[in-house]
Amino acid sequence: MRKLCGFLLFGFLVILAVLGWFGYESYTSGFSAKDEPNALEALIARQLRHLAIPIENRRLRNPLPLTNELLQEARAHFADHCATCHANDGSGQTVIGRNVYPKALDLRLPEIQTMSDGELFFIIQNGIRFTGMPGWGTGDPAIDGGSWQLVHFIRHLPSLTEEELSEMKALNPKTKKESEEELMFDQFLGGDDAAASGTAGSHQH
Repeated sequence: MRKLCGFLLFGFLVILAVLGWFGYESYTSGFSAKDEPNALEALIARQLRHLAIPIENRRLRNPLPLTNELLQEARAHFADHCATCHANDGSGQTVIGRNVYPKALDLRLPEIQTMSDGELFFIIQNGIRFTGMPGWGTGDPAIDGGSWQLVHFIRHLPSLTEEELSEMKALNPKTKKESEEELMFDQFLGGDDAAASGTAGSHQH
């Protein structure tokens, strides 16, 4: 009983010290999404992320067979829905990815690639609290083929080719201005003189 009380007291003091340190850091430097999480925050976040995934979900294996056709669909899905934050190559090197807190993870790193299929699937479906990662799933693993396709694609990211990256770039969402300029350029190529003058005007500074 005395050992248990001592252990609990030690745990309480550790928690108190961490909270005190966190409070001091917040008071002296404030909060900014541009900051990089320190080593302690990263360690705590990884542990909490692991504990947040039910053990039965961690044990799930991808039920979809890996085919070239599946990877092609997954590339298109990732380029259209995920690359805005994670970049086509999974590096997280985008305007949004580098300016959320914590930063969008590099999905090619071992800490991500060694996660189980079920862990990746759960994160895609449910997101991660207190981060910029939303939950996209339908809630039913049995019918959410899109999320399982993305699990396969995440596994493929370390070996992504230049040809695949080029294909994905063409599928990335476009701004309204980019779409209008693309439409005018297509019309110009089709012989529309009015579109030609519009295209020229859109590039004036």
